[in-house]
Amino acid sequence: METIRLTMAQALVKWLTAQRTVVDGHEVSIFAGAFGIFGHGNVTALAEALQPVQDELPTWRGHNEQSMALAAVAFGKAMRGKRIMIATSSIGPGSTNMVTAAAVAHANRLPVLLLSGDTFQHRIVDPVLQQVENFGDPTVTVCDTFKPVTRYWDRITRPEQLVQSLPQALATMLDPATRGPAFLALPQDIQAEAYDYPAKFFDLKFHYIRRPGPDQRDIDAAAAALSTADKPMIIAGGGVHYSDAIERLTHFAEARGIPVVETVAGKSTLVHDHPNYAGPIGVTGSTAANAVAEDADLVLAVGTRLQDFTTGSWAVFKNPKVKFVAINTASWDAHKQQAIPIVGDAKVSLDALDTAIGDYSAPEAWLQFAQAQIAQWHDYLDSWKHKPPQGKPAYAEIIQAVNDLCDDGDYCLSAAGGLPGELTMGWRSKSVASFDSEYGYSTMGYEIAGAWGAKMARGDGDVIAWVGDGSYLMMNSDIYSTVMTGHKVIFMIMDNGGFAVINRLQVNTGGEEFNNLLRTARHESYFHVDFVKHAESMGALVEKVEKLADLPDAWRRAKAADRSYAIVMDVDEYTWTEGGTWWEVGIPEVSDREQVRVARAEWEAEKKHQRVGI
Repeated sequence: METIRLTMAQALVKWLTAQRTVVDGHEVSIFAGAFGIFGHGNVTALAEALQPVQDELPTWRGHNEQSMALAAVAFGKAMRGKRIMIATSSIGPGSTNMVTAAAVAHANRLPVLLLSGDTFQHRIVDPVLQQVENFGDPTVTVCDTFKPVTRYWDRITRPEQLVQSLPQALATMLDPATRGPAFLALPQDIQAEAYDYPAKFFDLKFHYIRRPGPDQRDIDAAAAALSTADKPMIIAGGGVHYSDAIERLTHFAEARGIPVVETVAGKSTLVHDHPNYAGPIGVTGSTAANAVAEDADLVLAVGTRLQDFTTGSWAVFKNPKVKFVAINTASWDAHKQQAIPIVGDAKVSLDALDTAIGDYSAPEAWLQFAQAQIAQWHDYLDSWKHKPPQGKPAYAEIIQAVNDLCDDGDYCLSAAGGLPGELTMGWRSKSVASFDSEYGYSTMGYEIAGAWGAKMARGDGDVIAWVGDGSYLMMNSDIYSTVMTGHKVIFMIMDNGGFAVINRLQVNTGGEEFNNLLRTARHESYFHVDFVKHAESMGALVEKVEKLADLPDAWRRAKAADRSYAIVMDVDEYTWTEGGTWWEVGIPEVSDREQVRVARAEWEAEKKHQRVGI
C-alpha cells in the first residue's frame, strides 16, 4: 500500500483540500476556506500546514474567535449548507470563545467545522498556559465544553484517527438529518506527530447532499388528512431553503390554493406580493399570518423546528380541530406536537404528497381570506411611509424606506434585539432566499461578523447588515475585517440607547424600566457613543443620517462606495411595529407591583389557549 508520511496537521489540511462538490454546475472545494486566530495550540503545526495551500484553502485572519466562527456559520447559511467554512483557534480562551458560535450552528442546523488546539496528550508538562485542570478527570479540557453544542465531537489522540474521524465529521455536516457543527480537538503534540497515511485517503472525492425519501405510509396518512381540510396552511421554514425546495413548495401552494406563512428562518421563501403569501407567523409575525393560523384546520409545517416564536408558544393555533403534518429530514422535528410525520427531504416529500392528494384544492374562499388579511397588513406597513416627521424615526419607518431603495438582489441580514422582529414583520422580500435573521439562537454579535461571511458566499448584490447599538458594542471588529479583505457590506447602525426591545418586554410584563436602556442603567456619566468615528476608525465609510428625507441620498452613496459603508441613525426606543401574538415568559406569581399582577392575570388568560401536544 502506498503511503505518505505527514504530520497529523498536514494530513488534516491535505484531506480538507481533496473534498469536492458541485455548486451551480461548477466544481469547487467543499471547504471554502478557514477563519483563523493563531496561538499556542495551532500556530506551530496547523498554521504551518495551512500556509502553503492558500490558493486551495485560503485562511482569513479573524479578530475575535467567536465572531470569526459566526462568520463561518453565516457563510454556511448563505450557501444553504452546500459549502462549509472552517474556524480554528488556540487552546484555552480562544477555544471557548467559539462555543457560542457552535451553539448558533447547532440551533440553526448549519454546518461549520471547528478546529481547536488542545493541551498535550502526554500530560508531562501539565498544566500548560491557559489549561483549565479538572481535579477529578485529567482527560477533561475546555474542549469538552463543545459536546452539548456540536453534532459531531472528537479528540484526535493518535494521528491515524483522522482516517476514521474526518469522513464521519463531514458526513454529519452534510446529512440533512444531522447537519450542524463538527468539532475536532487537536492536542498540540499530536498535531506535530507524523504518520504514514494511506495515499488513497487523499484522493479527490466528490460529495453531495442526499435527498432522503419519505415512507409511503406517512405520505398516505398526510394525504388523507389534507384531503379533508377546509382551511389548510403551509408554514415554510428554513429547511425549504436548504432543500432548494422553494420552487416546489411554491407550485404546490399555487396548485392547491393554500396560503403560505413563513418562519424567521423561512422568510423569503415567497416574494412579498405572491398571491399565496400570507406573511410572517408568530410572535414576530403579522396579523395576517396569525389570523390564518388561528382558523387553520390543518397545518403543513415544512422544514421548521416549530420554535416558540413561530407557534406563539403553541397558543396561536386556536381551531380545536387543527391537525399537524410535519415534513422534516430530522425525525425529532417531524414528530413534534403529535404531528403526522413525514421524515424526508422537503422537495421529495412535497412531490410525493402532491401525487397522493390527487386533484384536491382548498376552498377558494380560504385563500381569498388570507389575501384580504395580507392586503391589510401591507396597508399597515405602507402607513409608516406617510407618517409626518416627529422626533427620532421608528425602526419601521427606516425599514420601509430602505426596503424601497434596495435592489432585488440585495441580502438582508440581522440577529438579536429589536431588529429581527421589525425586519421579519416589515421587510418585504423582493427575491427569494434573500433574508437571514439569526433567530434560532438570537445571538448578539452575529450581525457584523455574519455579514462578512455572507458576503464571502454571495458574489452579487449587496449584503445589508442591520445592527443595533447594543450588538454593535458587543462585537464590532469585523467591520475592519470586511474592509481589510475587500468584502463590502452596507451596515445600518441603529442607535436606540440600549437594549430597547428588552426594555419593552420588561415594561409590558409590569416591570419598571431598569438596566436595559443605558440611561436606566447604573452610571456616573451617560453619553451616546460616536458610532461614526468608531466605524470610521476601522476603515469604513460612514455618515450619520438625521432625517428620513436624507436617507435616499445616503443610500446612493453607500451603494456607489468601493468599500464597506455604514449609515448611523438614531431610532425611537418606544415605537414598534405592532403585530405578533402571545409569547410565554415567566411573569412573577407574587409581586408588590400592581402592573406585574395585571400582566400575570393576562398571562394566565392567554395560557388557556396553549396546546399541550395533543
